[in-house]
Amino acid sequence: MAKVLELVENQNDFNKIISESKSNLSVVHFAAAWAPQCQQVNDVLTELSKNTKNIRFLQLEAENIPEISEKYEIIAVPTVIFIKNGEKVDRLDGANVAELSKKVKKWAAGGGQINTAPPKQDLNTRLKNLINQSPVMLFMKGTPTEPKCGFSRQTIQILNDNKIKFGYFDILTDEEVRQGLKTYSNWPTFPQLYGNGELVGGLDIIKELVETGELASSLGVVEQPDLNERLKSLINSSPTMVFMKGNPQEPRCGFSRTLVGLLNAEGVKYSTFDILSDDEVRQGLKTYSDWPTYPQVYVKGELIGGLDIINELKETGELKSTFNIE
Repeated sequence: MAKVLELVENQNDFNKIISESKSNLSVVHFAAAWAPQCQQVNDVLTELSKNTKNIRFLQLEAENIPEISEKYEIIAVPTVIFIKNGEKVDRLDGANVAELSKKVKKWAAGGGQINTAPPKQDLNTRLKNLINQSPVMLFMKGTPTEPKCGFSRQTIQILNDNKIKFGYFDILTDEEVRQGLKTYSNWPTFPQLYGNGELVGGLDIIKELVETGELASSLGVVEQPDLNERLKSLINSSPTMVFMKGNPQEPRCGFSRTLVGLLNAEGVKYSTFDILSDDEVRQGLKTYSDWPTYPQVYVKGELIGGLDIINELKETGELKSTFNIE
């Protein structure tokens, strides 16, 4: 029997399928009914499924399962994600059917395996790259959530208390880095904290910088406004504020497109913020507003809701009074 695309309707079904697939490849098409190019991708995947073994071909409506879409950083449709052993191993954005066929055939033939043995890198080059991996980089024992020594734990606490974002490397996982960094930095102990590629020091130095108020400047960190204050400022930047995917001229999801059309038709004046341009705002606003999806509409600093609420207000005749339309 010829295989066809499996339609996935919820997050639990998706997780179950991926778990069952184990080492077999899953090709997942993130689609939307309103995007005609998605049908072209469906047609190609359906044909490819007839001639491949041990590959599951899935389709899901990207906007109906936002948790999965966000996990795989889907910002437009069609997008095809290749998953193996529960991990993303490849992706294709857009309706490039020739490239899609090439990728599927490559993985079906076993030619898409990730090279797990890259050429060995010079140690000093590797250390330099690690140090510059993040503007603020901490070499510690353990991880921020599970420090493996008291000095590392205290350092993490100080950085978090001062709202400093940082990358980290667990030296217990790599003896070559652990020993090499002592010579490279001429600093014999850990943790070691770096700012913009330069060694700042260990815990004692960090504590001194906190006492003198110089920690952020020593790390080259420009202090950012508190996220909640930033969100409040954005929400109140216009009497009517819409947080959406894309902009009114080029909405990037069906819900945003429908909402913009509705507001325009009703003569509502509004400003917008593209959440795809700023992940901190995108994630933070969900908590701030206690509203997990987009778009979100605010009037005079107060959350009105999403597309469903706006549709209800229109149906009940309350839309104009909510938006103060004469």
